[in-house]
Amino acid sequence: MEPHRVPCVGALVYDDAGRILLVRRANPPAQGLWSVPGGRVEPGEDGAGAVVREVAEETGLVVEAGRLVGSVLRDAPDDSVYVIDDYACRVTGGALAAGDDAADAGWFSAADLAALPTSPGLVEALAGWGALPR
Repeated sequence: MEPHRVPCVGALVYDDAGRILLVRRANPPAQGLWSVPGGRVEPGEDGAGAVVREVAEETGLVVEAGRLVGSVLRDAPDDSVYVIDDYACRVTGGALAAGDDAADAGWFSAADLAALPTSPGLVEALAGWGALPR
């Protein structure tokens, strides 16, 4: 039997210096690890709407969702599978402040990213999409 698929989103947001926006997760899965802002798509939302909401909740930033960059599958704790669609996003307002289920948030260069404890598969996915920070 195929596992239940849970639709999720992630945001690929970069500042003018080419650094990527990451949050340190306050809750499972990947608690304590750094990842792109994101979460579950709520009923009645599309992916673009969900990613805009999640970025605002987790970082205080207002973004505009752009193109779908890539998708990944991740095992969920309840034998489901998270289907995570990652969107390119552009900041249009707000001020960076960790919130909701983010313990911290910040902008990170490629060198910073290499030294961070990140969620499983994050760096490999970004590299595969040509989306690593500068």
